[in-house]
Amino acid sequence: MVVWIWSRRDFPPRGTLPGTGSTRTPLFTGPNPRNYLNPIARTVYLNFKSLFFNSSFLHSVFGVGMASDRIRRLLITGASGTLGFNVVSQFVRDQAYKVFAPVRTMRPFLQRLGPTVEFIPHDLEDAQATARLLQEIRPDVIVHCAASGVRPPRSEWFEMIGFNVAGSIALFQAYCALPQSTHFIYISTGLVYRVQQRPLCEDDPVGTLHPYGAGKAAADSLLLAAAAEFGRTVTVLRPFAFTGIQDGSERLFPGLLRSSAGGKPFCLTRGDQIRDFCAVEDVARAVVACVKRKSRELIEVFNIGSGRSVSIRALVEEICQELNLPIDLQFGRAHLPPFEPSYLVADISRARRELNWEPNINLAYAVWQLAAEVAPTLKLLEPKREFDPTRVWTQHCSSCL
Repeated sequence: MVVWIWSRRDFPPRGTLPGTGSTRTPLFTGPNPRNYLNPIARTVYLNFKSLFFNSSFLHSVFGVGMASDRIRRLLITGASGTLGFNVVSQFVRDQAYKVFAPVRTMRPFLQRLGPTVEFIPHDLEDAQATARLLQEIRPDVIVHCAASGVRPPRSEWFEMIGFNVAGSIALFQAYCALPQSTHFIYISTGLVYRVQQRPLCEDDPVGTLHPYGAGKAAADSLLLAAAAEFGRTVTVLRPFAFTGIQDGSERLFPGLLRSSAGGKPFCLTRGDQIRDFCAVEDVARAVVACVKRKSRELIEVFNIGSGRSVSIRALVEEICQELNLPIDLQFGRAHLPPFEPSYLVADISRARRELNWEPNINLAYAVWQLAAEVAPTLKLLEPKREFDPTRVWTQHCSSCL
């Protein structure tokens, strides 16, 4: 079926209606109308669809409705990132949700998420385009995972801050034009906290010189202030360190696996900094819990992590042993980046209590899954999937060479 909407004569002609000489612009063709809409027609089409399939509209006009079982519209930013990809993965088979994923670049691996996800070319730094996009989609929930640069080159410092702060505020401003029932979930980071040398809770002071942490802390604080100012529902999740499927760049575990596959030594810091690591799938499940749960407060903040402290050295050595990973670990050969905290561990008691969430995936299993992507030639032992809550990390163990 083809439906036409008339265009003005001064627009570039897109075809001629037989026998009239009039110009025309297709409203939509084929099974996925959104792929064929021109800007004006797309707005008309989506507004009509949003109105017609709104349960209250159907109930008032026709006496029918879908109040409790209608498909919820979910907008997830940052689908090409580690956490965003895993969050989208959690929803692709859930028929109660329709996922929209604005991405700056459509990367090949995103096709693995399947045809049910609607990817939209979009730059979050374009505030006006973001406002139009949200008006077109009218999401029930926004999950803002997109972020820039955990360890960027210094030349990109201002670009990173601009994206993480200004882009987040522009998205929130567009969100404020949506119905009051819409939920905004912001993915922050455990790096926002001031170092305390103990497990951190959500009420601890925010403040850091870490460049990525500082930008996220600024956006985190501004969003909480804006939520209070405008009476909007905002949930902030502060994940601590994680790894697993789609972990990329030169971060710890992708670098470790690539070095092993290439037969090269892997240079690390001394490894005495204390961290809280969990599987990215566990972090994604916490996001899902927030999406599906009705917020009890206007503003909520949750730490997401394993809740366990371990030195980087002990963590890396024990995972190498569990996977039987052949690698020459050279501790003390790399410098710790500036402003890296010496101790960064989450107190996750609030998430356990309020979200009914627990980390349950063995970190070695998450690294094993990652190896299939970044170093498929490695022959590793498959560890147990389930997290062992009784496990105690040792601080030293024999090097796995």
